[in-house]
Amino acid sequence: MSWEKEAQEIEKMRQLAQEQGGKDAVAVQHSKGRLTIRERIDGVLDPDTFQEHGRIAGSAERDDQGNLTSFSPANYITGLGKINGRAVAVGGEDFTLKGGSPNAAGLRKSVYAEELASQFRVPLVRMLEGGGGSVAKGKGGSGTVGSPVYEKPRFLSIAKIMGEVPVASAALGPVAGFPAARFAASHFSVMTKETAQILIAGPALVDRALDIKMTKEELGGVQVHSKNAVAANVAKDEEDAFDQIQTFLSYLPSNVWELAEKVETEDSPERRDEKLLSIVPRNRRQPFDMRKLIKMVIDTGSFFEMGKAYGPSLITGFARLNGHSVGVIGNDCRFYAGAMGANAAQKVRRFIELCDTFHIPIINFTDEPGFMIGPESEKDGTIKYGTSAVAAAVMSVVPWATVIIKKTFGVAAAAHFSDEGYVLAWPSAEMGALPVEGGVAVAFRRQIEASDNPEALRAELEADLAAQQSPFPRAESFNVHEVIDPRETRPALCQWIDWIGPKLDSLKGPVTFSYRP
Repeated sequence: MSWEKEAQEIEKMRQLAQEQGGKDAVAVQHSKGRLTIRERIDGVLDPDTFQEHGRIAGSAERDDQGNLTSFSPANYITGLGKINGRAVAVGGEDFTLKGGSPNAAGLRKSVYAEELASQFRVPLVRMLEGGGGSVAKGKGGSGTVGSPVYEKPRFLSIAKIMGEVPVASAALGPVAGFPAARFAASHFSVMTKETAQILIAGPALVDRALDIKMTKEELGGVQVHSKNAVAANVAKDEEDAFDQIQTFLSYLPSNVWELAEKVETEDSPERRDEKLLSIVPRNRRQPFDMRKLIKMVIDTGSFFEMGKAYGPSLITGFARLNGHSVGVIGNDCRFYAGAMGANAAQKVRRFIELCDTFHIPIINFTDEPGFMIGPESEKDGTIKYGTSAVAAAVMSVVPWATVIIKKTFGVAAAAHFSDEGYVLAWPSAEMGALPVEGGVAVAFRRQIEASDNPEALRAELEADLAAQQSPFPRAESFNVHEVIDPRETRPALCQWIDWIGPKLDSLKGPVTFSYRP
């Protein structure tokens, strides 16, 4: 009279689910240099922490006596686990079954993964590899079609969690259709360099619809999507992708109702790097290495850059300052002199919204000559996207500290300051409506053209105007909080990060305008 038979059936179904698509399918997956979804989950989570949900979800067949004769598991695996001791939800397609194209149970579990993260208020990690829907599964059938009218749209849960918990996605093989949309709908996205492609539609459909023949790599490989912001970062392999996801999550809280955790650091808040005194050349036309500068100020080894290949004139990433998580924005003068183009503006706008959503204070290292100019910039709509970045900055709710390193000119400069920001300036700072060279060329064109020695007059005028753009008169007028010795930057910012604790506490909870892809 016991339930031994049913208990045995449960165990058998669990064992069959562990086999995924079978030994041959797993071997094929490995032959392509890719892990299975269960191996991926084990790779990203702390050992022995995965608690799977829906272990026997799938399609079972039974004989007339009700005995199990076959079982095909759901081809989406999801559940809860831990990364660095912190709870997360995790999920991903099983490519060994139908190439990851969702079967009925797999589709339900994929939607449930978002609900799981929202319900438990934990970060969501997606391991993506697979296609969207398939026409083949409906062949010859005449059952119900589509979803009932009262069912919530699938994308609603995806959009909802982006305002609640951090979402990190890895593309580890070909990803098409709805899984590709999930990849894009992430706070952090990473592709493996050799094995991943992101596709709205694959080569066969592109060929049929547009008569264009391309490989998956040509259509949606890393050379495409690392430069258009679909993928924030590129990983050399799957293990590197797991490491990047773990690192990204370490800077963020588990949800918007919490603050990011402070970590212990041996890097003294009073550290003063002597190299900062000479890192900016006196020659105004000579570039310098902003990343090197940033790393001299923040906690040693803590910089995690995102989106390096997209909008390269602006730098965005996370770091720590005396153990606290901070968002970092900086200009890279080696690209377009640091000018803000359309892509860089969109990159910065999204990063500001990400920091706002999860209450991460922002440090801005400014060397902004203005919006990128020229015909290509006009075609790209730079003024539209640049203004959007400015709006995101002035409406930002988190504390900002802006360190004016060199240039801060034009409307684009407003994207480097918040409404109640703390503003420091280095002696090398130049501030004004226009860069000296452009301002002289516009304002004194006639005088220069009429001069017996145009170049000498141009140089004289530029030198006079450069002196007027010095930060010292602005500090004397209390236009900035302080002009500082560059070596004082880290101590000053470490003091600031301690002051803003009460402000951050008051921000806990969802923001009015959270991150959008």
